[in-house]
Amino acid sequence: MRAAGRQIDAQPAGAEPEPTGYHKISHDAAAIEGLFVDLFLDAHAAPPPQITLDLDATDDPLHGHQEERFFHGYYDSYCYLPLYVFCGRHLLAAKLRPANIDASAGSVEEMARIVARIRQRWPRVRILLRADSGFAREALMAWCENQGVDYLFGLAKNSRLVGEIESELAAAQEQSQKTEKPARRFKDFTWQTRNSWSRERRVVAKAEWTEGKANPRFVVTSLAREEHEARHLYEKLYCARGEMENRIKECQLDLYADRTSAHTLRANQLRLWFVSFAYVLICALRRIGLAHTQFARASCGTIRLKLLKIGALVRTSVRRIKLAMPSAFPCQAEYRAAHAALAAAR
Repeated sequence: MRAAGRQIDAQPAGAEPEPTGYHKISHDAAAIEGLFVDLFLDAHAAPPPQITLDLDATDDPLHGHQEERFFHGYYDSYCYLPLYVFCGRHLLAAKLRPANIDASAGSVEEMARIVARIRQRWPRVRILLRADSGFAREALMAWCENQGVDYLFGLAKNSRLVGEIESELAAAQEQSQKTEKPARRFKDFTWQTRNSWSRERRVVAKAEWTEGKANPRFVVTSLAREEHEARHLYEKLYCARGEMENRIKECQLDLYADRTSAHTLRANQLRLWFVSFAYVLICALRRIGLAHTQFARASCGTIRLKLLKIGALVRTSVRRIKLAMPSAFPCQAEYRAAHAALAAAR
């Protein structure tokens, strides 16, 4: 039987139950989700004039028969499809989802929750959402336009879009054949789908010729031409979203966010949150304690292996906990600097 969140064996009347190793963990999902945003806000001494929120979906491979387990054709495996939201190195959301959905599923609700919480503290901050073509959906773009949030999303190519840049592709091909190097041209135009979009929107196209073939790419945005001309918008602003993939790799490869081996989706979401908090803690350590050390821009994996994963003798008394570090530890100076910086920050 189970009582008070603990599994026990049936006992004779009047006997004390024998506890086992099973403990039920209860949690407040809304409080956890809100805490990630609050920690991001607290990390800033003053509101920035503008922020960029990066959204992305990734695969979380499954190797058992977990709840909501589905096969995903793109990733060619049974997996979950978690949604991540980052602002620079700050993690704002890690939402576990089944894989039988569109990449953007639930993004409007997540953005509404996050943006509302940010604007409670920073009412004047300008917000830009940035994501790949999996998020260029009418529902999300329309929500951004109604809420005064800018967006910059990749746009999947099709024959109509490619037809808009035929002359630019021809010019890039001619230049590439002359120089024997990749060549690219950019075009800025307004465009609307036949059925799915409710209005015309600004599209920026990259007409590139490389390795002897065309490589056209497109983005859709609410940003005005007067602010960002086409080439700068694509090369400097949109392509910078690739850095978010490094943040996801830190979570999944360095901190093992893909260890979602519990049976239920709810339990696996909690596992993902545990790893997400580990990521937030290491980012805070890097930002506050390691700012002026060799680990100031190190990955979570490097910090974990070189600074935290060391042998030590721990002695606990009534008043204090003493750590005896090995004298051969090569990062003693960084460890001391981090301790001093964290103590000063308190």
